[in-house]
Amino acid sequence: MDFGFSAEDQAFREEVTAFAQEALPADWGERAAGINPFEQSTEGEESGDAAWELMRGFQSKLAERGWLALAWPKEHGGAGVSFVRQALFTETMAELRAPVYNQGIDRVGPTIMQFGTAEQQARLLPPIRGGNLFFCQGFSEPGAGSDLAAARTRAVRDGDDYVINGQKIWTSYAHRAERMFLLARSDPSAPKHKGLSYFILAMDTPGISVKPLVDLAGRHHFNEVFFEDVRVPAANRIGEENAGWYAAAASLDFERSGIYRVVGAIRTLHEITALAKQAGADGRRAVADDRIRHRLAELHIEFAAGRLLAYRVASLLDAGEAAGNAASVSKLFGSELQQRLAGMLNLMGLPGQLGAGSARAPLEGRLAYEYLIGVQLTIAAGTSEIQRNIIARRRLGLPRE
Repeated sequence: MDFGFSAEDQAFREEVTAFAQEALPADWGERAAGINPFEQSTEGEESGDAAWELMRGFQSKLAERGWLALAWPKEHGGAGVSFVRQALFTETMAELRAPVYNQGIDRVGPTIMQFGTAEQQARLLPPIRGGNLFFCQGFSEPGAGSDLAAARTRAVRDGDDYVINGQKIWTSYAHRAERMFLLARSDPSAPKHKGLSYFILAMDTPGISVKPLVDLAGRHHFNEVFFEDVRVPAANRIGEENAGWYAAAASLDFERSGIYRVVGAIRTLHEITALAKQAGADGRRAVADDRIRHRLAELHIEFAAGRLLAYRVASLLDAGEAAGNAASVSKLFGSELQQRLAGMLNLMGLPGQLGAGSARAPLEGRLAYEYLIGVQLTIAAGTSEIQRNIIARRRLGLPRE
């Protein structure tokens, strides 16, 4: 097996790097951890609003070059490149900490291609691939997170509409999104996996209210979303009525297959390694400590393995094979690996606890931030326990009991 890249791939990586470096502020990679494009503050160049506009503008530039939907098939307006090339693009952007997060591109669009009608594809895919629609995900509910099929938000058919009532929670970026992809119960009498439907709805629809949830790092990207007699056109149901579980499962597989879960932190690992080589005058322990050196070596090996796991998912997709099991393996390993990396915070001594904006914060406070948000990594997109269950049952054929 050849683990290298072709000359064309290497040239593409260099082209992407040059483009991003020109399109983003010169010091973006160093201060990106202190910038949250999903906050709604309005003061300063690093405010949420300014960063939001920068992110949307950057993604518009990617769309103009045909890079936002690289791996989408050409018949749906994408570039039709291989999934390995898409993974290479994502890896390069992650190393630069470029703001490319977009659920419409990596989850909603592919789900519509698989389950949507020709009319829905013609209506929804162009604005998604153009970067003109930003999505949030309406899946988790109080009491229906890991057991997503227990969702109770109701969708009742009323003529040409469905009327939605209920609540979603941990909804990332609902306060910024123009659209939501929603899983709701359309047949309460059916078995829980059978009575769900999948919808696309506009977030400015009357009856939707959004309440912020602030995380441990003091950031606002999670939300609670409440629905009170929200009318959604039946034309916005993706797939058959009561068969939404299959569309939702596909969306989750697309989410879990991303290489960013591993490579997004590789740059931080290299920065920690460089910092560890410096003299420890401010309380940091030097790399001469065998325990630190060995732990860093282990992390470099683990990141190399995680990167290959992610590329394995891409290669399976290129071969036309199902990648759900491999995606769960990659997601499980990647999210737990990022938590292990965040555990290197003790290398920084007391200054390591300082956040972005503090003059004495090592690495501009990036590792402190990653330590705080690391708790959620093994919960979002399916908990580690859920991923292990999927691997055990689907891959290894183990019984439920």
